[in-house]
Amino acid sequence: MAPVPERECSPPAASRHVPVLAREVLAWLDPQPGQTFVDGTLGGGGHARLLAERLAGRPGGTSDHAEASREPLGKHGLVLALDRDSAAVEAASQRLGGLPVLAVHASYADLPQVLAERGLGPVDGILLDLGLSSDQLADPDRGFSFQAPGPLDLRFDLQQGVPAWQLLNQLPERELADIIYRYGEERFSRRIARAIVARRRPGHVWTAAELAELVRRCVGGRRERIDPATRTFQALRIAVNDELGHLQRGLSVLPDCLRPGGRLAIISFHSLEDRLVKEAFRTDVRLQVLTKKPVRPTPAEVAENPRSRSARLRVAQRREPVD
Repeated sequence: MAPVPERECSPPAASRHVPVLAREVLAWLDPQPGQTFVDGTLGGGGHARLLAERLAGRPGGTSDHAEASREPLGKHGLVLALDRDSAAVEAASQRLGGLPVLAVHASYADLPQVLAERGLGPVDGILLDLGLSSDQLADPDRGFSFQAPGPLDLRFDLQQGVPAWQLLNQLPERELADIIYRYGEERFSRRIARAIVARRRPGHVWTAAELAELVRRCVGGRRERIDPATRTFQALRIAVNDELGHLQRGLSVLPDCLRPGGRLAIISFHSLEDRLVKEAFRTDVRLQVLTKKPVRPTPAEVAENPRSRSARLRVAQRREPVD
């Protein structure tokens, strides 16, 4: 969980990731100069940039980079940006040079420790965007894209856990089927698991393209907006990264990281995550729900960024402590 060291930033490669519900996030969190916010899922840095520009009082990125980079970090406020993907932290920290952003390789579920280690108190707002970054999809060595020629890894943190291709080779058929059904809500899970086990070979390293083609053959000609392999990939990614476990732990600790009146905004992309967020917001006595129904992207945003179509934003506010 060490922070990325400060250094002179060379011109970074542009991120492919487009932050979803950006206007809505800014409206609900309403960042003001001098405040402290947490972006718990840094990704390509899009949301962190928008928050940091508001904190610095210069929306639109019109600041002079050289002048801004000489200012003390936190002078105008701070965005503490976390991500489990060290590559995302490294790349985004370069792209955000000159803005009040401190990038840290850590899970948002560990936010209390991260704040304590840096002497930071309760914050004014926390954002989680639980979706997969377009930068991760574009990396051929991670296996997130169905067409990726490299190993089917699917891990956010390459230093933890085992890659998905090992799960495909090691897990019993029934356990594989349960994972695909539970985390992907895939009704053909047993058929897919059976085909995976039948395809196993000693020492074989599965690729994303190979698994996607196998799943398509198992599922057949289903007519949907999404690729037939989507649910299986989602299930394996959730299992490999323990995503729902991280979310549950995060939901239990994040409210105590907010000052009274501070807001917690969470963007989810599938029903498993959204149900956990909805239930936690509804039952947590520390929180007051601000969005009775999830905020969805406008038709214009979906047309411009199709990956936003399933996004749901829920927002809650930290109540005053009870004596």
